[in-house]
Amino acid sequence: MTRAFDRVVVVFNPHSTGAAQERAEALKSGLAERAAGLPVELRPTEYAGHAREIAQAEAGSPLIVSVSGDGGYNEVVDGVMKAGGTASAAVLAAGNANDHRRVVARRPLLDAIVDGTTERLDVLRLTVDEDVRYAHSYVGLGITPVVALELERGGKGSLREVLTTVRAFSRFHPFTVEVDGGRETFDSLVLANIPEMAKYATIADGARPDDGVFEVVLVRHHSKLRTALTAVRAAVRGLGPQPSVREYEFTTVDPMPAQVDGEVLELGARARVRVDVVPGGLSTVR
Repeated sequence: MTRAFDRVVVVFNPHSTGAAQERAEALKSGLAERAAGLPVELRPTEYAGHAREIAQAEAGSPLIVSVSGDGGYNEVVDGVMKAGGTASAAVLAAGNANDHRRVVARRPLLDAIVDGTTERLDVLRLTVDEDVRYAHSYVGLGITPVVALELERGGKGSLREVLTTVRAFSRFHPFTVEVDGGRETFDSLVLANIPEMAKYATIADGARPDDGVFEVVLVRHHSKLRTALTAVRAAVRGLGPQPSVREYEFTTVDPMPAQVDGEVLELGARARVRVDVVPGGLSTVR
């Protein structure tokens, strides 16, 4: 069988709370049984950002599998893209939300690797002043990164997540950016390459990671009650179709956090921010 990749590199955090090491070892064992001629290497990470370095350093045509949640996979995708995009990437869910894997996957990852066929997905390119970072699913500002920061402090788990989210809403403040020549104040702005996020919310009906565009999901500033009701609507029945674009630009007014595939990034005041799509930028198995 001819595969689009010549080896598999399995990246995982050995200290993950999501049983990442056990899942990585199980994937290696499964591939040894079903794809005996395919080299498989386990690569545990040693520090934050190590997965990005591993992916960026891999030459040739490997398939780099991130055993992680969306944030860990972001590091691998970012590393692959910065290395020139010759490697393929995939994620074996071992995190909290696992939005990308849940939305994109068509079959178990082991089956997809054994099959060996790759497909191309779009990637979001986030440019902050001169710095570039890639995202597989979304870039979010407003309530999204605020909740993420609170989850980091308060911990995850169903009851704790609910309490943390409520606390985040109580502390949340709207943000102002300069866009299209004027100033706008938002409660939330999500630039999304997939239709769902945060496990439950459908934020953009019809959004696809392979259509050459991304969706702009914005909530202008209203009362906290109205913002909370919008979040409930996203979880219960979705927010419906959203505008599709190929790029979106704005300038921050004050320092603020952004969330990139689950990872929080701090934006400085007067930062020039541009998000555009790289059509078919990432090779993956589904």
